[in-house]
Amino acid sequence: MADAPFVYLDWAATAPLSLEAARAMAPYLEAGTAGLVQGSGNANALHTAGRDAFKTLEAARRDIARTLDARPSEIIFTSGATEADNAALIGIVEGVLAKRGVNIGYGSQAKGKALEATPSVIVSAIEHDAVLEAAEVLRHRGIEVLFVKPDKRGVITPEALAHVLDAATDPLLVSIMALNNETGALNDIAQLAELAHRSGALFHSDATQAFGKMPLSVKQTGVDAFSLSSHKIGGPKGVGALFLKTRTLFGAQVVGGGQEANLRSGTQNIAGVVGFAAAAQASHEQLEAASTHMRALRDRLFAGLSELTGVEAFIDPRSPDYGPHIVTVLCPGFESETLILQLDRRGVCVSGGSACSSSDLEPSHVLSAMGIDRDRALGMVRFSLGPTTTEEDIDHAIRMLREVVK
Repeated sequence: MADAPFVYLDWAATAPLSLEAARAMAPYLEAGTAGLVQGSGNANALHTAGRDAFKTLEAARRDIARTLDARPSEIIFTSGATEADNAALIGIVEGVLAKRGVNIGYGSQAKGKALEATPSVIVSAIEHDAVLEAAEVLRHRGIEVLFVKPDKRGVITPEALAHVLDAATDPLLVSIMALNNETGALNDIAQLAELAHRSGALFHSDATQAFGKMPLSVKQTGVDAFSLSSHKIGGPKGVGALFLKTRTLFGAQVVGGGQEANLRSGTQNIAGVVGFAAAAQASHEQLEAASTHMRALRDRLFAGLSELTGVEAFIDPRSPDYGPHIVTVLCPGFESETLILQLDRRGVCVSGGSACSSSDLEPSHVLSAMGIDRDRALGMVRFSLGPTTTEEDIDHAIRMLREVVK
């Protein structure tokens, strides 16, 4: 449909590059030595271009730390949230066990000093694969992995976490996301972190979807680690960060030149972190207005989708239990892939909760954990909004889904 408008409702997958980030990055993307003069050099070099790049790097670090109430020294730049998640789970567990004289690094089974009990890592069943796969790596290294299931809302309750903690003999780390990327469900990170700490475990949260959408303070939540992504808030792709609380035990997962205070080696992406910092500042400053705007459009979208025949609005996001930007529905009798492609032909970009391939079609693990049966879950469609989404975008998406499922 050549004349179809372009309606982007897949902000949870990636946000468009923000004007603030684009403008901030521009000087650092100049070709030739002009870019070096602007401060895009190697921040680890001793000459003037290197020192200028280091100043730029540290300014970006301070700006991002400020949005979280963190210390600049607690921000570790990474290639994205996937790396941050991997580093948090594996690095923290390695660090804690290394202090006990146990080495589980680099693919080996736990060895060294004998363990009095099997150490455990606890993750929620609704985590992103970056957390779930990292937990699987730890399982192969001799760590027990326990899962916390969500309730019917998709929320991880303190009671559910307490039950799993009681079953763990030696809990080292709990990892529970702040805001689910498929349902928009919010978790009470402060309360969950407190429970983990009472049991002697550290607490990590994947804050990829929450960052820039809701207030986040490391002081108020009490977390030991947060994973962050640049491109989810309008920054460039290929950049992220791990907040790691001061004195948290940690084993570096990317080794080499010792950058990022020996916690993550590799020459830093100056243009990338500058864009990340600019996007973080902008989203932080615009947080209240953007959240109010997105909530109003989210409610408009949910109301419209709820009225469509053939659409099951199984989650009502119009409550404090959900973030401001995600609406997820089921279309029984359809597959997510078909719905996505049909909406795309009509100019609407959305996502589905299924992992599709030519040989296999499995429902979202998040919906499965919530108890939704396979046939219904296969027809999941996720709409996600951003600060520049309009009422016209919402109304067009509703009309187009009506056309697809009729």
